[in-house]
Amino acid sequence: MFEQKTEIVFNKEVASQTFLMGIRSKEIVAEAKPGQFVMVKVREGLDPLLRRPFSISGIRDQDIVLILYKIVGRGTAILQEKRVGERLSILGPLGQGFVDPENGRTPLLIAGGIGVAPLLFLAQSIKVKNALMFMGFGSSNEIIPVDIIGDFKIQHSISTDDGSHGHSGLVTDLLAMYLEQHPNPQTSLSFFICGPKPMLQQVADMALEYHIPCQVSLESAMACGMGACQGCAVKASPQEGHTYRHICKDGPVFPVDQINWNLI
Repeated sequence: MFEQKTEIVFNKEVASQTFLMGIRSKEIVAEAKPGQFVMVKVREGLDPLLRRPFSISGIRDQDIVLILYKIVGRGTAILQEKRVGERLSILGPLGQGFVDPENGRTPLLIAGGIGVAPLLFLAQSIKVKNALMFMGFGSSNEIIPVDIIGDFKIQHSISTDDGSHGHSGLVTDLLAMYLEQHPNPQTSLSFFICGPKPMLQQVADMALEYHIPCQVSLESAMACGMGACQGCAVKASPQEGHTYRHICKDGPVFPVDQINWNLI
C-alpha cells in the first residue's frame, strides 16, 4: 500500500456522466490486482473531509492507473473538474481482489452499469481465451466502451433497459439465456460480478442454485478504506457464523456464499 501525490495524465468523458481518469503511479501499478481499489482525496483541504473509494479499472504503460467513475455526488463532481497535470493524493492499492478462475472453467464476467469498473481490470488480466463478459446499462448513451482500457480481446454482449442497444432488457436476461443453452454449468463455469444490489442478488441466486463458483465485488461508502472505521460492514452468511465482513478490508471481493443476501 502506498500514499502518494500522483499526477493526472488524462480525465475524459467516456459515456454520459462517466469519466476515465489516468493517474501516474508506477508503484501502485506494480502492486495492483483486479478487484482492488484506491482511496482518492478529491482536493486539498478539509472540504470534503473524507477520501472517496474507486475501483482500479486497469493499468496502462506500466505506470498509469485507470479509474472509472460516474458523477453521482459532490466528490465525483469535483473530480470531473480536475485537469491534466494536477495532482491528487491517492492511497492504495487496498482490499482483497479476485482469485484467478479455476482451470477448465469458463469465466463469465457480469457487470451492471458502473459496476463494469473492476471487471475491466479483470478482463485485461485474464489469460483464458474463452472468457465472456455480459454488461447491462440503462440506455445506449450510458454504454462504457470496453476498449478504453486498451486492447480488449474478451467476447462481450450488451443489454440496455430501454432497448436502445443490444438486448432489450436486463443483463441477467443474457445470463439466464446463456445458462439455458449451456450444459453442466456447475462444473464448467465461474461467475465474477459487480453492479447494483438487485442485479447482484439475482446473479447470486443463480450461482447458488446451479452451484457455480461466484466471486462478487461489493460497493460501499467508506471513510478509511482499511477496516478501522467499521462503516462498511455486511452480514456474513449463516455458514460463516453470522459474523460481519468489512467490504474495505475483507473484500471488496467475496465468494458469493460468504454473504447473507437476505440482509445485503
